[in-house]
Amino acid sequence: MAKSIAFSAIAPPDYLNVFVAQEPASVHHVAAQRVLTDAAYRAFFHREAQRGAEIIVDNGVFDLGHALPAADLIAAAHIVDAREIILPDVMRDGLATIKASDEAAREILDLSDEFRLCVVLHAADDQEWLRCYDYFASNEYVGAIALPASRRPAPEDQLCRTRWAATRYLEDHGMVEDRIVYRLLGLGRTGHLELVEQREHEWIASVDGAAPVILGAMGIEMLPDGPYEKPPTPRIENLGRIPEERFDLIRRNIAVVREAAGSSVRIPEAA
Repeated sequence: MAKSIAFSAIAPPDYLNVFVAQEPASVHHVAAQRVLTDAAYRAFFHREAQRGAEIIVDNGVFDLGHALPAADLIAAAHIVDAREIILPDVMRDGLATIKASDEAAREILDLSDEFRLCVVLHAADDQEWLRCYDYFASNEYVGAIALPASRRPAPEDQLCRTRWAATRYLEDHGMVEDRIVYRLLGLGRTGHLELVEQREHEWIASVDGAAPVILGAMGIEMLPDGPYEKPPTPRIENLGRIPEERFDLIRRNIAVVREAAGSSVRIPEAA
């Protein structure tokens, strides 16, 4: 098995120290809107950056339905010493994603060129997926490409719906660009089990996800060897108070994901 993939756990703001803290500090995905509105949230991730974590600021489109303005994204990135900003995307629409990313990149670069810019690859079909990938991989402003999780059952060889098919295709066809950082966004329909296969690709840097926290809060254990079955779950911001008796289960779930990803990072309190 190849190198490890860094895993960034996503948890409600009240539980950052309990579930999200890392030893050693590695990679964190951070919500820009929370950085700007929640003092404890931004202080936590600023401390993690000071400890050496790579902070990636998300633009808010998934949570808010729209991306924050360029000036706000830059302000949030400065507050937490981020190295990277994720540009807005449009689900299942490659052309709209290109347009949204180009516009956001232009606005950000007009104000600052100090951050790596990450695009999210979307498409309606495989032909569009390939066009979208080629466009981004050859564009100078793109420093990172994120591949969204496979959510629904789809043909195993469909690039735009099955992420492990997409990563295998890129490697088999010599399409991986050395100058670009590649990330996975979220755990898909096979959860942590996908990461065992994705570790074969040494060029994948990180993955983020809330599933181990949400499932653990619901009393559901993630088994190292599967099967992975995820019932309907609330969004992370709607999770509410997590009973303390579920903390150990959540920590075990996070450890299962990190083991699948080949990561030796631990939560300090549980190390």
